[in-house]
Formats: sequence, C-alpha cells, structure tokens
Amino acid sequence: MEFLVIGLIFLILLLLMVWRPFFKQKTEQVSVSGNLRDETNVRLYHEHKQEIEKDYRENRMDEENYQYLLAELDNTLLQDIESTAKADNVAIGMGKKYSPFWPLGLSVFIIIFSVALYNKQGSYKLITELPAGHGQQQAMSADKMLKQREIQAMAHIEKLQQHIEATPEDSEAWYNLGQTYVAVGSFDEAIAAFTQVMKIEGEHADLLGAIAQALYYKNDQQINVQVQEYIDKALALDVNDASTNILLGMHNFIGENYQSAITYWQRVIDANNQGVNIEALTEAVAEAKNRLGNFASNSAGNQASNSAANSASSSAASSKNEAKDTSGPQLKVSVSLSDDIAKQLAQGEDRVVFIYAVPTNGQRMPLAAVKMKASDLPTVIVLNNSQAMSSEHTIGSVDNVHVYAIVSMQGGVGIKSGDYKAEALGIDVNRTETLELIVNKLVE
Repeated sequence: MEFLVIGLIFLILLLLMVWRPFFKQKTEQVSVSGNLRDETNVRLYHEHKQEIEKDYRENRMDEENYQYLLAELDNTLLQDIESTAKADNVAIGMGKKYSPFWPLGLSVFIIIFSVALYNKQGSYKLITELPAGHGQQQAMSADKMLKQREIQAMAHIEKLQQHIEATPEDSEAWYNLGQTYVAVGSFDEAIAAFTQVMKIEGEHADLLGAIAQALYYKNDQQINVQVQEYIDKALALDVNDASTNILLGMHNFIGENYQSAITYWQRVIDANNQGVNIEALTEAVAEAKNRLGNFASNSAGNQASNSAANSASSSAASSKNEAKDTSGPQLKVSVSLSDDIAKQLAQGEDRVVFIYAVPTNGQRMPLAAVKMKASDLPTVIVLNNSQAMSSEHTIGSVDNVHVYAIVSMQGGVGIKSGDYKAEALGIDVNRTETLELIVNKLVE
C-alpha cells in the first residue's frame, strides 16, 4: 500500500509540474527550469564519477578504461548543458503564452502511460516482490531505462509532428522537434527541422550551431568541411555563441587538447550568456585544467616506462581476463591491416589499436574493448563480458553491436581525423563465425 501511495504522490507532482507553466506563464521560469535540469545533471555526473572512481580503486577496470569512461561522462554532461542552454534560449526568445491543450494532452499521456506501464510490469505484488534473479535484473536496468527514454522520445516526436501539422509556423515546436531528433540519433531529420526554424526566424548563430552539432554527431564526432562551414558562419554572427563554443570545447576535450577546450569554454563563461549554466561549465574548465596539469606532470614518466609496460601488457591482460567473468557471448573478431596501411605504419612508430563494440542504439560507451599495438596484427581476439568498462554495460546486455577497429595515430581513445579504421555494423553478439575486420579506411 505504501508503494501505491508514493506512486500516486509522484504522479500528482508530475501533473503539477506540467500545469505549472500554464498558470504562471512567466518567462523567468524558463531559466529556473533550466537551472534545475543542470543541477540534476551535475549531481548525476558526480554520482556516476564516484562509481567509476570506486571501480577503479577496487581494480575492476584498468587505467585506459578509467580515462575513457571519465571522458565519456564529461562528454555527456557537456551535451546536457548545451541542450539545456539551447532550449532555454529559444523559449526565452519566443515569449509565447502556453496553450491549455499542451498541458492537457501531456496530462492524459502521463496518466495513460503510467497505467499501461503498471499493467505491463505486473500487479503490486509482482512489482514489490524481490525475484531470485534480482542482481541480473539490476544489471539490465540501465538498458531498460534507455529503451523507455526512446519510447518516450518517439511519442514526443509524434505529438510535435501533429502540432506542427496544425501550426506549421511554430518555430519553437520545430526547434524542439530538432532537439528530440538529435537525442534519438536521427540527425538528418534534426537538420531538416533546424533548417525550417531558420526559414521562419532567419539565420541565427544558435541555429547554425545546432545544425553544426547534428552534422558533427552524424560524422562520428569529426569536424569535416561541412561542419566547419556552419561553425564559421555561427561564429561570424556571434563569436561568443554558446552552442558553437561548447561544441568546439567538447571536441577538443575528447581529443585531449585541453588548453583549446579551456579557451572555448572560458569564452562562454566570460560572455555570461543567459540560459547557460556557468557553474557547470566552470567545473568542466576545472576538470580540463586538472587533466592538463596531470598530462604535463606524467608525460616524462610515461615516456620512460612505455617500453617496459608494452612488453608486459599481453601477459597482464591475459591474467586479468582470467580473473573476470567470461560468461555470455564470445564474439570472435579477426583484425588485420590492408597492405597499403601496413606499409605506411611500418615506416613510423608502433601505433595503438583499439578494438571495441558499442550498442546499436547510439550510445557511445563501449560494451567490450581491447587495446593492443599495430605490430600485434593480424590477430584474433574474443570480445566478451570480461572486457566491459562497467558491470551494468556488457556485451551480453544487448543483442546486436557495432564493432570497430581503430589504429590511433595520436594514441588517444575515440575516432579522430588521421586515424585508420574498420567497422562492422549490426553484428549479432551470439554469432559463431569469426568476424573479419580489415583496417583499410582513413578517417578524414
């Protein structure tokens, strides 16, 4: 009974949140709502960071996975900050009154969705009962939450499309539609929506920055000629445009160019643009400065110890994998270099190779990852649960994955311009045949 009372209270509070803007209709609430979302994002960021650091201290992940996971966590926080800033700026600029049909429609949707979800998950007894396989279900909770978010996002897209059919000149609805498309990975549709906003309102820096962001993610987080063109246009209109500078800072942070990331983010902080969470962005700058300092202090020691570490890496990785869980899928991957690339790499230093699998739903955190040297190729590896960065995100938690083999020319994680790659998309994790990957493409 207590569970039902809590659920009912939560539902009432949710409905009050939906109706509150309609009754107040003050533009100041936009920034308040944005700050609340940003505070939640920062709080979740610190919680997740503590979990990662705990796993690292308890030797449940190695240094490479630890640094990669921190970079992905910082990347996610900055994307949330940018998304909140864009939504707040558009809402502030529009200054339109809320229609009663929106809160009414959302209220009906929330009630129907809550009842349907309760019926689907089972009765009160089944919800409150602790099943025998509770540990396994807990490990799958993150994937279920992601699927629920996708369902909610698609429902929101459908409602926005219906609204746009009735009021095609509503630029705010078009902008929200574009942001939702970016969230679900439909980047072409997002670009089309942002372009429609420019047709209605004209060319603005934040809209050009939004298109640049969608193109950036469509291009596997690479800044090509087209992305750079939109970035240049946005900065030409407003050199302090928050969305564009945050994007450039994030790109440089991922590429471990911390000084450049600090420069772009500091520009936004100094401009003090309305709708930007300066506190969260200041924390991001502090993190970049911290990593920049660590990089400078550790570079000399790393150079002295690299040769010894590389000679022991194979045996260390082997013993570590034996200590971890090797149950679940065993995806065999054969990795080799094309003749042309092998000749080019033979003329320089031995490069780092990352072989990893990511979910097909657009999430960038690897479910399994292996690091080796280009001189170790060709080779056959097995991707399984033992190589996961987190116990909640393993290759056994999904049905299909995208598999990548990246020869990193800079030695860092991620796919960067100048790297060589091979990819196989939509691979069944339970396949028995060996997957063939031949590194033969240059990342531009």
